[in-house]
Amino acid sequence: MQYRRLGSSGLQLSALSFGAWVTFGAQIGRSQARNLVACAWDHGVNFFDNAENYAHGEAERVMGDVIADLRLPRDGYCVSSKAFFGSVSDPAPTQRGLSRKHLNDACNAALKRLRVDYLDLFFCHRPDPDTPILETVQAMDALVRQGKVMYWGTSEWSAAQIREAHKHARANHLQAPAMEQPQYNLLHRERVELEYAPLYAEYGMGTTVWSPLASGLLTGKYNQGVPEDTRLGHDTMGWLREHLLGDSGEARLQRVRRFTRVATELDEAPAALAIAWCLRNPHVSSVILGASHVEQLQQNLQALEVLERIGEAGWQRVKAAVA
Repeated sequence: MQYRRLGSSGLQLSALSFGAWVTFGAQIGRSQARNLVACAWDHGVNFFDNAENYAHGEAERVMGDVIADLRLPRDGYCVSSKAFFGSVSDPAPTQRGLSRKHLNDACNAALKRLRVDYLDLFFCHRPDPDTPILETVQAMDALVRQGKVMYWGTSEWSAAQIREAHKHARANHLQAPAMEQPQYNLLHRERVELEYAPLYAEYGMGTTVWSPLASGLLTGKYNQGVPEDTRLGHDTMGWLREHLLGDSGEARLQRVRRFTRVATELDEAPAALAIAWCLRNPHVSSVILGASHVEQLQQNLQALEVLERIGEAGWQRVKAAVA
């Protein structure tokens, strides 16, 4: 495993991490979850990502349970949560958002579900138009000072909103966001590579990026349709299927088909190649992997080896394929 600093902080995260979105507490059982966490840990993964709304909190309960069952040393791994959407199916106004109240309640609930005394990373899962950014910064600063959170950050905030958070933190001597968690993959590059570009040096921001495979598109398994035994074939994933394969779906699939042809020519698995491409970006602190089978996770963990094998000429071919 390779380890990278979280931006300019001193925290060392595994370059490949493991997340629970759409799998834990929903698509897979506890024994599968335990095997996946054990596999990730055995391969050097030290960061496990979660959120309050994943399976309405059940994903965090399962993750906390299996980590405790595996007896992982608390000082050897990092765990995260995210707050904004709430953990119940129909949240009341005080059960969602980034108000001081909800952030405090969400943090305490995540600590209980994950069975830890503190969160290593705590993210504001989306910007909240109903809460002043200053209030959110003050609330996160308080959680850090209470020892409940080590580092706080944002997820899918605009660069302007992140700048405002830093401005408030600097003016009021508060803890500033240390990281952002954006979507980043070969089909979704602009925010990480362009919009956030000035933030890395100016504020020392790190990134823990999600969906490196574009929800599975970049594996090539949807090139000829949607198999029933895949994520997009699941009954509960209709919203994601429509988002990825709706109006612009065919154009997106054409880019994916070109990419998978290049992967075949390079003799690399498309998934590992796509993940390795994300790792090439020096501003990526960790790439969050998701998996429902140990074999799938083991294959994706090979991305670090692919990163070492592919030369610049090969990466130029990859880039041209998805242009």
